[in-house]
Amino acid sequence: MEPDQWLAQYGQKIEQAKQSATAVQEQLGDVGGSATSPDGLITVTVNASGALTNLVLRPQLRGEDPERISGAIMTAVAQAQRAAAGQVVQIMSESFGDGPALDFVKSKMPNGYSGDGTDAVEPEPEIQRRDTRPDDDYFTNPPDVMA
Repeated sequence: MEPDQWLAQYGQKIEQAKQSATAVQEQLGDVGGSATSPDGLITVTVNASGALTNLVLRPQLRGEDPERISGAIMTAVAQAQRAAAGQVVQIMSESFGDGPALDFVKSKMPNGYSGDGTDAVEPEPEIQRRDTRPDDDYFTNPPDVMA
């Protein structure tokens, strides 16, 4: 291969890498996560790095135990950080594939990331948990109930 041809190909590769990096940077700029406490009284928003960018406390929290409020805030922040981190992992995976760089990024996420296999399982709705067997079967073979 001619040196000029090699240099031209190398220049093209550098330009492609630069364009990919710019696209990833733009995508990461749009990343964020938010979470709301189960009672709906606390909502938090974080950016791609997991830094808190917004905190909404509803007026109904007045008079609540400060320790409960701070715990709910911290739980919501961790959930929002996991959501944002999941987006970062997806962008990095799509752009660069699996490998040491992605493993390094994942290892620096203090609360993990959504989709890492440790997501909390949502409880089934009450209607799905209810025993729908016929009464005869229910009474002859009752469910185990923990006290």
